[in-house]
This record gives sequence, C-alpha cells and structure tokens, in this order.
Amino acid sequence: MSFFKHLSSGKWWWIPVILFLILINYLASIFHQRLDLTNEKRFTLSSYVKKMLRSLDDVVHIDVFLKGELPSGFKKLSGSADELLSEFKELSNNNVQYRFITPDNQMDDLNKTFADTLAGMGIEPINLKVQLKAGEQSQLVYPDALVSYKGKIMPVILYPGSKILIDPEDLNNAEALMEYHFASAIEKITQSSRPMIAYSSGNGEPTGANVEDFVENVLSKDYNIKLLNITAQAVIPDTFKLLVIVKPSIPFTTEEKIKIDQFVMRGGKVIWCIDRLNAEMDSLQIKNQVIAYDRNLNLEDLLFKYGVRINPDLLMDLQCDYLPFVVNGKDQFELRLWNYFPIFVSKSNHIINKSIGLVAGKFVNSIDTVKSDQVRKTILLSSSLNSRTISAPALISPQEVRQSPDGVLFVKSEIPAAVLLEGKFTSLYANRMTPAMMDTMENQGYPFQSSNILENKMIVIGDGDIVLNSSSQGAPIPMGMNPYTIGTQQQFPFANRQFIQNCIEYLLNNLGLNESAAKAYTLRLIDKKRAEDERVQWQIINIVIPILLVCLFAILYQQLRRRKYSMPVKNI
Repeated sequence: MSFFKHLSSGKWWWIPVILFLILINYLASIFHQRLDLTNEKRFTLSSYVKKMLRSLDDVVHIDVFLKGELPSGFKKLSGSADELLSEFKELSNNNVQYRFITPDNQMDDLNKTFADTLAGMGIEPINLKVQLKAGEQSQLVYPDALVSYKGKIMPVILYPGSKILIDPEDLNNAEALMEYHFASAIEKITQSSRPMIAYSSGNGEPTGANVEDFVENVLSKDYNIKLLNITAQAVIPDTFKLLVIVKPSIPFTTEEKIKIDQFVMRGGKVIWCIDRLNAEMDSLQIKNQVIAYDRNLNLEDLLFKYGVRINPDLLMDLQCDYLPFVVNGKDQFELRLWNYFPIFVSKSNHIINKSIGLVAGKFVNSIDTVKSDQVRKTILLSSSLNSRTISAPALISPQEVRQSPDGVLFVKSEIPAAVLLEGKFTSLYANRMTPAMMDTMENQGYPFQSSNILENKMIVIGDGDIVLNSSSQGAPIPMGMNPYTIGTQQQFPFANRQFIQNCIEYLLNNLGLNESAAKAYTLRLIDKKRAEDERVQWQIINIVIPILLVCLFAILYQQLRRRKYSMPVKNI
C-alpha cells in the first residue's frame, strides 16, 4: 500500500493511471453493456430477436448497400444499420457477419456490379432529388441489403419510401423498422420449413398471368403455396396456415362457406380480396361504358359474423390514378385522372401499413365495420378527405372525365377499404349444424368448433385488383403499376406488393417479431430557421466554452501544485 502511495505522490504518478486506463479499455473491448435511456427504447432489442440470434448454428452474411456519397438522411440510416448489425454480431457470437458495399463496385470473380445483381433480383434504386443550394440533382440510392445463409439469398428493403424527395418521417419509420426487417429475413432464411399457403381457385379466382407477380414475388418467395379448390376438397387441412381468396366471381355455396368458417375457427388465417361489384376495364374499353352490378358472392353473412360488411358500391376519390381517354373524337389519347382508381395514403397506424408509400386500387368497394365485443378492428387503407361512393347498379362511362368532377359531391373522408380483424371469432353455423353434418366432420378428423379457442386474425380488402398485375409489351409488370403511365411523367411505383407482403407476414409471424415491428421512434426535427439564426451562439457553446473550461482547469491545477510543493518543510 505504501508503494502505491509513494508512487502516486511522486513524479511517476501517471504510470498507474495509464495502466488503469489500458485495463479499462481492454475489458470494454471484451465485455459490452449498453444503457438505453430513450423513452421508446430505441436501442433495446426485443427478447425474441436476442434469443433467435443466440441460437444461430451457422454464419449469416449481410451485405448493406448504403456506402459512398449519400444524402444526410441515408447517412444516418447507414449509421443506424451499422450500430444494429454490430449488436447482432455480438449477440450471435460472430454468427452474423456484415459489410457495407457501394452498389457500383464489381462483384468478386464476376464481370458485373452489385447494382446489376440487385436489378436481376427485381430491386430497383430510388431516384432521389437531393436538395442543394445551387439547385437540384438526381441521385440513385440503394437502401437495400442482401442476407445470405448456406447458399440462400434474401433481399431486405430498408427504406420502402418511393417519393422523389427524401421524407424525414419515412426515414424515421425505416430506422424504427430496421430491427424487424433484418430479424425477419434472418428467421426466414434460417428456418428449416416454410409456412404453407393455400390460394383458393374454386370460385373463379384468377390463376393466369395477372397473378404472376403476386404468386412468384410474394407467395412463392418465402412460402410454400398450393392451389386449393375448396369445392373439390372435403375440408381445408390445418397444414395450411393461410388461405388467400382473390377476386372470386362465382358465388360460394353453404358447404364451401362451412369449410372456410371451420378453417378460421381452428386458427387458420384468411386474406379476403373481394370485388363485390362486377366492374371490369375490359368491358369499359370494348363497350365504352359498363354497368357495375352485384356479383352476389353469398359471403355477406359470413363476413358480417366476423365483423365487417363489404358494401355494394364503388369508392370514388379525387386522389386517384390516371387512365388514357380519347380526345377530339380521334385516335388521340390523353392521360386524365380517373376517380374510380383511388390512391390510398397510409396513415402508419399499424405495423402493416407503416411507411409503405401509396397503394393503388381499382373499382374499390367500401367497407363498414360491425360491432363485435370480441373482435378488434383496425383500418389499414382508407380514402382521402375528398371522396364519395356510388351504389350499384352504377353506370361507368368515360364521358365522366370530359368535365372536372364536381368537388361538392366528394365530401366524404376516410372511407375504409381494408380492415384487419383480430380476436375470437364466432362461427356463423353455431347451433345450425345438423347431427349428421357434425358426425361427418368428426369422422374426417376435424370436429365442429363453434368459436375460436385462441385469438385469431384475418384481413378483409374491398378490392380484388389490389394484388393483380397488368402487362406491358407482353411482359407482366409489378402489381399496382399502371401500364398506361409507363414512360410518362405520371409513372409512379405504388406499394401494393409491400402492403400485401406486410399483411401476410403479420398474419403468419410470431408475436416476438411483431413486438420488434411495433417499435415507433419519435421524430424530433431541428428547427432549420432557428438553427441558422443561432448558429454562432451554439458553436461558441459547443466549441469555445469546453476549450476555455479545460484551460481554466489546467491553470487551477498548476496553481494548486505550486502552492502544495512550494510550502517550506518544517524541521522536526
């Protein structure tokens, strides 16, 4: 003890200080602990994600394409990705390896760039207009990543916004969802089996080229999909986790509805994409007008029991997409707004529609929610502040665009078009089944259930075209994209694919991942005008004052040492 006391009071006092600092830094490089003091727990991973990372049995490689000269918002997104993946790497015992790559770099042993590979996977860059004092310039940014594991590769979209100008709110939401996107991709690519999805094909649902994007780029990419003819099947097996019903045109029989109902009662999930009215573009182009009428699908009572009603009407919105119309009575076409093609702006009120951009609809039916104590309803898509509905039968004619729509008629707002239902559903056929029917179901191994034992969920969308794709020059184009605006200034990449992907993931994902997806970061924007006016003041506070304090401390320290060691020593 006397040795250290003597050392600390002598001229070599700084040696133990340096050794102590070196020891602290060495221990800090081995053991990490982060204290999260943010209100929204921004830097705290969910317990499920931590457990998943610690259970990885092999290395997961992640390539992030946010490197190089980037706008400030994407630099921040890149830094957040680096911090997050660093924590992923530590928790996984180095089983998560990552790197940041410039998309224009050449790939190893291949005569192409990473951007070419991304384009081959259907990943397109975002063309941003970067705001500069000298003007505007366009810049291509790839806010994406590739996750690879044992020869399998899965893309991750880090910034789903597709607006020309950078939206701080979208960037903030992208940062909040980053943990979920990376963790979801890691879980999918490492799982040994994929969930089974049934695509209903027994009631006139489309199965041709107009569902290619939905089937190939959404369903088949992450799930095992199988066509299921409900009419020919005695029961919908529990091996299917999700039933997708897209734009049926043939009415459902009671037997088919019982099969769907019991699938729901046993915990099966359903996505309903329903066009209650028959209104098709083909008829409009051939006959130059079309009368929209009820298809009489015989689903009203079933959906009403679950908590919604798809109305026999068409939603019209001043916020809409374009359609070509003949002008001057000749073969000259002009793109004009078509109120029957509403464009939905997400309110980001749920993890399904958080930061997804615009969703395009065609001949959409409005939806009403029905009171049900055990079922919660969340509106996922709704109209703008200037919308209306017209009831069937409705005459639709191109003559409507000859004059501007009467804004006085578009007085309704936020008309629901897609609803999430969650809770314990009750069977439509409770107390209505005969003993013979119940015995038959018992013999098939699926006894009748009058209600859900555990909570279940489904999504009802009043538009069957929302997941369909058109074609351009004989090739299918992404769902939601308008074939008539390709190559024009009105072309816009809608987020239909991402919306339906989020719907499926939410229905099938476990609660652990949904917990990480539910994170919300509070957006705290800087007042640019005040920051510019007080720039010099804050520069002085942050730069000059700390330097003065250090100098003042040094002067005081030297004065104290001089006073201590200049005192005369008394003789004993």
